[in-house]
Amino acid sequence: MFGTIDSAMILAILPEILLLLLAGLVLLFDALWPEEKHGNLGWLVAGGLVLILFLSLALASPGGTNELFWGGMIRHDWVGFAFKLLFIFGAAITALFAMEVEGLGQRGEFYLLLLVSTIGMNLMAASADLIMLYLAIETTSIPMYILAGFFKRDDKSTEAGFKYMLFGAMTSAIMLYGFSLLYGFTGVTGLYDLAAVIQTGSLNTGLLMLNLLLVLVGFSFKISAVPFHFWAPDVYEGAPTPVAGFLSTASKAAGFAVLMRVLVSAFPALSGQWSLLIAIIATVTMTLGNAIALAQKNIKRLLAYSSIAHAGYILVGVVAFSELGVAGVVFYLIAYLVTNLAAFGIVVAAWRTLGSDDLEAYDGLSRRSPGLALAMLVAFLSLAGMPPFGGFIAKVLVFAAAVQADYIWLAFVGVLNSIVGLYYYLVVLKRVYLYRSEQEGVPVPITRPYRIALVVLSVGIVLLGAFFAPWFAWTSGAAGGLF
Repeated sequence: MFGTIDSAMILAILPEILLLLLAGLVLLFDALWPEEKHGNLGWLVAGGLVLILFLSLALASPGGTNELFWGGMIRHDWVGFAFKLLFIFGAAITALFAMEVEGLGQRGEFYLLLLVSTIGMNLMAASADLIMLYLAIETTSIPMYILAGFFKRDDKSTEAGFKYMLFGAMTSAIMLYGFSLLYGFTGVTGLYDLAAVIQTGSLNTGLLMLNLLLVLVGFSFKISAVPFHFWAPDVYEGAPTPVAGFLSTASKAAGFAVLMRVLVSAFPALSGQWSLLIAIIATVTMTLGNAIALAQKNIKRLLAYSSIAHAGYILVGVVAFSELGVAGVVFYLIAYLVTNLAAFGIVVAAWRTLGSDDLEAYDGLSRRSPGLALAMLVAFLSLAGMPPFGGFIAKVLVFAAAVQADYIWLAFVGVLNSIVGLYYYLVVLKRVYLYRSEQEGVPVPITRPYRIALVVLSVGIVLLGAFFAPWFAWTSGAAGGLF
């Protein structure tokens, strides 16, 4: 099936091979190190992931080719490669955030599950075959179900894991049924083979759209788009906070990577139909997410509904069905991953002293930890889409793509929703900077792993906004590989 395995085939999956080796090292050192040294597992994983990031950039970049490998299951192109780097970076930051969490950072199995899920995300981004895509989605999802319910003695955590698994299994089954129908109608499983069969015009358009709807159920769940968003607030609130951060960023990015590849590669002939459908989903998603976020009193639930709203914004770029739209989506996901990881990292760092995720606990935080409050200011203003941060450029790109594609009404809805979103982010910052607290004399310390991660993320947010040209050129080049 695969013929002779050459160096190009190995390089196409080099990041996944290195991640597997790192997972083996975690198992080895977890067994060899005494209990008191298990806190170093986080440094091992974070350092190993950074090394994998640089080795992948140096050795495994696709160059100018967009080739299929491993029997047509894997496509080695810049879009998939950009997402792989994003997932690896997100996992490294998550490892740093988890280090100081009691019952999480000293557990080798936590890091092992994190790495396995990252391997699945990498394969999702590169999949060019329905069978490979489904296996990659399950490789990503099953470890995430366990991670969401990792705290067995915490009722909220076990409830989060159970809900996530239950709804995930249901939507995955519906998506698999859609895949099986696509194979039944076309006789092929490769995405590019599907496109060739559909473009012949021999298949009924109504049936194809019905199949696409079934497939979109699974993808909508992964990106927490309406009407498959209902799991996100409870899971984000109950899951360990570093896991919730990883779930809201890297897992969401993996869902969008798959969504774009399937729609652009397999269904370009039906773009007129699915673009309008995605536009409606985007409108409802961003509006509902922002509206419910206004009423939240818990910061993790607020970030969950914010995450739903951002899924709507990102879908605006998908609707455009253009290189600018795909480039905008990739740029948005980079900016969103850096920004939302920072937001959840701040929640983790603050919770260790505040002991609560209620918004009231953040009253006067700027007097207790000026550095943490500054990182929160940067992250929340970026989430709100304010210049000169990365979130502003990201929104400009996806809205510009919508205007270019004559979806001016959708861009207008996006701008109105951004104004609503700005309000609840500023409400949180008002508490941090203007409210007083009885605990003002008690400092909120930031340990070294959090300090490193938050500095890297905050600098990244500013660089993406103030010096966006190189990043946009890179994402534009990656987007060209899909068309």
